[in-house]
Amino acid sequence: MSGPLLSERAQTAACCRRPALSDFCRGFPALRAAAPDLAQRGPGEEERSGRLPPWAFSAMPLLINGERIDLTRLTGGVIRTHPHLEEKAKLLRSQPTQIVEPKGLLYVQQREFAVTTPNDGSVSILGSDDATTCHLIVLRHTGAFDLQPDDVHLVTFCVSELNDREEKDIHLPIIYGIAVNVKTAEIFPATFPEKGPDEDLRSAHVLTGARLTNIYDAKTEQLHIGPYFWRPFPHVDFWLEQDDQQILQNLSTSPLAEPPHFVSHIRSTLTFLKAHPFPSHSLFPDRKPRIYKKNEEGLWELVCSDKA
Repeated sequence: MSGPLLSERAQTAACCRRPALSDFCRGFPALRAAAPDLAQRGPGEEERSGRLPPWAFSAMPLLINGERIDLTRLTGGVIRTHPHLEEKAKLLRSQPTQIVEPKGLLYVQQREFAVTTPNDGSVSILGSDDATTCHLIVLRHTGAFDLQPDDVHLVTFCVSELNDREEKDIHLPIIYGIAVNVKTAEIFPATFPEKGPDEDLRSAHVLTGARLTNIYDAKTEQLHIGPYFWRPFPHVDFWLEQDDQQILQNLSTSPLAEPPHFVSHIRSTLTFLKAHPFPSHSLFPDRKPRIYKKNEEGLWELVCSDKA
């Protein structure tokens, strides 16, 4: 099963991508999965929209102990060549899973990334979970993230066989989620009772084919959601009529490994898509994002939206 890849270099980023070692540099700063069609896009639109295009990372070498890694190699070969990675993964797996409450948290969903610094006065924790066939990736950088080529040093590699357990002949992840303390750089297994704000909206964006999207402005310490646009979801009524097993089997990449809340989450997202078939009318008529800022209690508070 897949799981976290942790790389070190002190700005902190969080993102996610489908499992493949060659995708690591392309999807890099996320705690969730990047859209595959991004690989076909060139310079221009992504910079203007705040997205980080994969072509920018194709020139970022991945190194282990200073040695450049062949990104076409299978993960098993990399692990056997660098056995210290197994010890680092074991150390991460041995930590107890912590429940992270929403105060000071920036939760990163699929196909999202967020970048901040230790000086952030609003966000103290970045995190994501529910990863079965996704990668959760954390980068620490010694400077500002930009589009310049740079080396990526892989420090902890807890994926595939290093994040796998068997239960009744079914392979399951040991770690489903991770968090990083942006002040101390501590990384630990985590779960998140609240995945907002705008969980259904952000999930709908994913289910309708979202591209990798930057959701956080560290300079203003504001969370930006949208504007997102999609066409009516095909056969949404049909899917809402299906039983839990049908949804699990047809709308999951890993039906035997999903957490218990997967189906209810998908139903909630489908219901949201049914209620908002044309988000340009009902959610973002002025094409402006929903902007959140942390309040005095450390919780996200809506400060600007299209409907305000």
